[in-house]
This record gives sequence, C-alpha cells and structure tokens, in this order.
Amino acid sequence: MARTAPRKYNKARKQSFGIYIYKVLKQVHPDQGISSKAMSIMNSFVCDIFDRVGCEASRLAKINKKATISSREIQTACRLLFPGELSKHAISEGTKAVTKYTASK
Repeated sequence: MARTAPRKYNKARKQSFGIYIYKVLKQVHPDQGISSKAMSIMNSFVCDIFDRVGCEASRLAKINKKATISSREIQTACRLLFPGELSKHAISEGTKAVTKYTASK
C-alpha cells in the first residue's frame, strides 16, 4: 500500500484590528510606535466596543420587532453607548464610511 502524506491542518487565524489601529496611530502621531501589549489592549478595546454596539443594536431591533439590524439601529446604539460629543463624531464617521462604501459599488 502506498503511504499518504500526513494531513496538514491550517491554523485558524485570529481576527485582529492591529493593522487598522496602527494606520490610525500613524495618521494621528506619525512619529509614535506601539508595543505589542498596548496593541493587544487596543484590540481588546475595539472588539469590546463592537460587541457592545452589536448587542445594543440587536436589542433595539428586537424591541422594534425588526429582523434586520439597519444603520438606524447602529446609530441609536452609538447614541446610547457613547457620551455626548463622542457619539456625534462616531455617527458622522460611520455615515461617511457608509456613503464612501455605497459610492464605490
């Protein structure tokens, strides 16, 4: 019998926002760097914020008896989660990103 090569399993890749965090850092402070521990903390922070916004948007969709989370639920979730000026900036940046995405299609 011919011997077959052992199967190679691909390791599941961990999702990380590291490259995006680094790009934003270079836009704000081009001369600064970031340690791997700080990057890990920032990645956890971004994941936590996305999770909170998603959960809140899901809750709002259930309350309004909707099956789909739309940009309206995301905006309302941001208004509820982030204080004052921060929510306004988040909503304007999100609207800008959605406009840019739909224009590129």
